[in-house]
Amino acid sequence: MFKVAIIGAGSVVFTQNLINDFLCYQEIREGLQLYLMDIDPDRLETAYQIALQLVKRHSTKIKVYKTLEQEEAIKDAKYVINTIQVGGLNATKIDFDIPEKYGLKQTIGDTHGIGAIFRAIRTIPEVLKLAHNMEKLCPKDAILMNYSNPMGMVTWSVFEKTDINVVGLCHSIQETAHQLASYMGVDYSKLRYRTGGINHLDWFLEIEIDGENAYPRLFKAIEDPKIYNKDKVRFEVMKLFGYFVSESSEHLAEYLPYFIKDEKKVEELNIPIREYVRRCIENTKEYEENKKIANGEKALPEFEKSVEYASSIVYAMETGKHTTIHGNVRNNGLIPNLPEGCCVEVPVLVNKNGLQSTYFGEIPPQLVGINSNHINIQNLTLKGIFEKRKDYFYHAALLDPLANSLLKVDQIIAMMDELFAAYHSMTADFTDYR
Repeated sequence: MFKVAIIGAGSVVFTQNLINDFLCYQEIREGLQLYLMDIDPDRLETAYQIALQLVKRHSTKIKVYKTLEQEEAIKDAKYVINTIQVGGLNATKIDFDIPEKYGLKQTIGDTHGIGAIFRAIRTIPEVLKLAHNMEKLCPKDAILMNYSNPMGMVTWSVFEKTDINVVGLCHSIQETAHQLASYMGVDYSKLRYRTGGINHLDWFLEIEIDGENAYPRLFKAIEDPKIYNKDKVRFEVMKLFGYFVSESSEHLAEYLPYFIKDEKKVEELNIPIREYVRRCIENTKEYEENKKIANGEKALPEFEKSVEYASSIVYAMETGKHTTIHGNVRNNGLIPNLPEGCCVEVPVLVNKNGLQSTYFGEIPPQLVGINSNHINIQNLTLKGIFEKRKDYFYHAALLDPLANSLLKVDQIIAMMDELFAAYHSMTADFTDYR
């Protein structure tokens, strides 16, 4: 018997996918004890009722529990999955609305950029509380699997400030690999790839089909407008820097200074400004549909196993059957030409010995230039959080490539002043910064 705790289980769609993934592994599911925890009782109950339906569908007898208490959820847990989002839609609107007053437009605002800085300030203290509770309540070999954004900063904070075994998990590489296969018109099983970098700026340094370099084929494929139009920003960046990146065009557009500053480019490349706000609103509507499923008013849809890594990590560790994931981990020389100690995303071997990060090697210098700038911003943001110093956040904003492409220095400073004022009135957590 082993215990898995999902913290932030009120993210109902994501939670149901994770649970379904676990139940797809017959070899481990009978030993699974699953705890769902959230601070919102309504959302927690919805997730719990859907979990019970999934258990029934898979004809298994695993135990599912719900709790509003984090300590109860994680006590003696071998695996803790963090999916919290701090602040919800209200905070997201602040992250978008205030920068837009100054002329800074964002698409997603959750991983890199101004929105990510403030998401980090909201999220990291809560995740560190969770990690410190794990130090007290969980076995020494327990693993924290982090799904909360900003991925790199959240994961970095945990391995910087605690002794917890932590890995940051994202689905961007898995999904991108399937997209690349479709762009080139081949079955995914024929594709071999090798990626390294930082989260959402992880680069496909090698792409092969049947043992041959597939990049010429990919460059040829984008001559077809039907292919090019599916992923315009990423293909433009591939033309500029020579490699395909792991995260979608809507994300990538705000990580670099070349696109959003040009209104014609925004239109030509179909860059969806305020996309994440729209998604949050749609998620609220989707939650109402999930409540109908939980209440039995609507049938539970069929699910395929997702590409998320959490269940495969548990499966590999419990059975000893090897798997490889792409995880966000400490850079202990794994990518030598990125800063030592930062958070990088590289292949990680998983088996009964746990998570074993693999040496990746150097990445091309032009990619170092892109990644290092964002790592510097992450580092400044973390220093601001750890030392309670606002000036580091201002320094981070002044280095942000999108902010620099759109705003003057005095505008960036005024924008940060207003963002801090908005959060100061919203939560006491922001009163500690000097």
